[in-house]
Amino acid sequence: MTIGIIGSGALGSAVARAFTRKGLSVILSNSRGPASLVSLIEELGPNAKAGSIAEAASAEIVLVAVPWVHIADALRGLPAWNGRIVVDGTNAVEFLDPNSSDANDPSNPLAAYGIKAIDLGARHSSAVFRDLVPGARVVKAFNHLDVRVLVEPETAGGKRVLFYSGDDAAAKVDVRALIETSGFFPIDLGTLDLGGPLASLPFGSLTTLNLIKV
Repeated sequence: MTIGIIGSGALGSAVARAFTRKGLSVILSNSRGPASLVSLIEELGPNAKAGSIAEAASAEIVLVAVPWVHIADALRGLPAWNGRIVVDGTNAVEFLDPNSSDANDPSNPLAAYGIKAIDLGARHSSAVFRDLVPGARVVKAFNHLDVRVLVEPETAGGKRVLFYSGDDAAAKVDVRALIETSGFFPIDLGTLDLGGPLASLPFGSLTTLNLIKV
């Protein structure tokens, strides 16, 4: 199985490293095109190749790992999903320029962390995401840990816990297997509407919870 990854920034590259180290094949893509990924693909080795966003989106399982402010553009105009699994690795936050006025805004309780919450009204981020990938089977995963630890799924004599949630039982089985194969310990949080908000930045009660299963 090949996993398509849309986004080659901190999250996309970290997950690609975790996957390829366990022998999983990935197609990595970004908005700048395959030529911009040459050095990263060389680092990842023979289990990785660069492709267009459409090529990555054609994989059986697709991880979306782009900043929230770019998500609509990244997913626009792609072929029909036709029941394929799309893993929502996003969080509804804006990353702030440390020199901007937003980074020093006293009314923003998250400014010290370099982020700003994006107002989605009464909806949670995965509900919005689900509407952007009509026909896909959405599973929320790979979004709640600091990206710097995602490259080390096995540590301290155990496995890092990854939460996941979704509405399609068969899709969750496949994503659980992917999490296990890549070296993490999966914990099912239930449906997307229940588990998604629990493990989503910035206010989910399980976000940044770095648990180790020993």
